[in-house]
Amino acid sequence: MGFGREDNHTAVQSVLQLLNKQSPLSLKQEKFCNTACVERFLKAKGKSVKKAAKHLRNCLSWRDSFATDHLMADEFSHELAEGMAYVAGHDHELRPVMIFRIRQDYQKFHSQKLFNRLLVFTLEVAIQTMAKNVEQFVILFDAGGFMNMLVGSLKIIADYYPRRLHKAFVIDPPSLFSYFWKGVRAFVELSGITITVSTAEWEESLGFDASPPPSRRLGSSSSRFSFTVSHHLDARKPWYLSLSSESKSSAGRRISHLNARSLSFASTPAISPGSLSFASTPMLSSLFLRRGRAERSSESFAPFVRFYRRPYCEIIYRSKIIRRSQQVSHSQRCSLQI
Repeated sequence: MGFGREDNHTAVQSVLQLLNKQSPLSLKQEKFCNTACVERFLKAKGKSVKKAAKHLRNCLSWRDSFATDHLMADEFSHELAEGMAYVAGHDHELRPVMIFRIRQDYQKFHSQKLFNRLLVFTLEVAIQTMAKNVEQFVILFDAGGFMNMLVGSLKIIADYYPRRLHKAFVIDPPSLFSYFWKGVRAFVELSGITITVSTAEWEESLGFDASPPPSRRLGSSSSRFSFTVSHHLDARKPWYLSLSSESKSSAGRRISHLNARSLSFASTPAISPGSLSFASTPMLSSLFLRRGRAERSSESFAPFVRFYRRPYCEIIYRSKIIRRSQQVSHSQRCSLQI
């Protein structure tokens, strides 16, 4: 049960009092610990004032030691040129959408510590681009070379950016990932909002055909796939399937994007009374369950496909970084004046 407005205000003030009692907050820390920030930490700790204050103090110490305000684009010139990590845009609710496309050989030449700096830099850029009253972001992990870094990335977000992640999509992970993820997800705090997506299954579920990717140059670009609507489908409703008169009489309804796959396989309305119902067999029940999960993943991923397919432009992204640098510099000047 959530707090009322007055109770929430009291809890926020109690957290700030505890922090100042332990060690007075600097001007920079006070600016970071605004009401929205403290509320996120309270929610992450079940409204416990003591736990929220401890979590927030650990976060402040980490930000100081990590020097988050001093992360600059020049440190990541190669990664920016290649489009390895960047803010691709904002979704319909104005949440920034980040994309990480890490090559498989990246870890041969870069340590986890160096990647963590790139991760945090990208997170900070995303937060600086947030509109007022927007608190969360979305991350698309192109899992080709990212599997070993995924758990560490999610831990950093959970520990130092609580309640910031709306959804994370792990796109086209290697075949062994399902076994790896099954073993570690119980220990990953953000596993409940981390979704695995196969682009091949996504294309199939929405009735798209794969086609060669578009040109890969707009400064610097990366695109894993593209698609075109099949000619026999309605371009406005790619899930629409026409039914014959016989099918209409047996199914009694139009196929939608939610039921098209089950009807095409042998759902109950399409089976004649004398037919054997396969849904009761364990193997096919498991198949239905996997298909259901895949379709739910596809539906949640659909709003973000345009970001994943959009060519990367280093010039546009650097303009966002410049705005962040200006804001950080202004904040640092104010701190020196005080």
